[in-house]
Amino acid sequence: MCENEVKVEGMEEVAEVVYEDITLTCRDCGQEFVFTAGEQAFYAEKGFKNQPKCCKACRDKKKNAERGERQYFIATCSECGGEAKLTFQPSSDRPVYCSKCFEARRSAQ
Repeated sequence: MCENEVKVEGMEEVAEVVYEDITLTCRDCGQEFVFTAGEQAFYAEKGFKNQPKCCKACRDKKKNAERGERQYFIATCSECGGEAKLTFQPSSDRPVYCSKCFEARRSAQ
């Protein structure tokens, strides 16, 4: 298949670029990673001109390091009495739910 494909819609010509997976080397860890055709299409859609320089694992590690360590709070679920692990400081005037009860309440709405 060729690099560019031309479709005719009405009176206009619309060029559609066909992307192929590219293997790149991460500048941080030196491991090879695949820059997929879907990722390339996403980059083009967003107007990004450069290919990624780091693999996803290194990008995620860098992003999480900037955000800092996440603090968790433990509370008692208002519905089942079990342990609820929260990313926010619970207040006494609002109910708190564990993951299971929270999901059940959300799907019931």
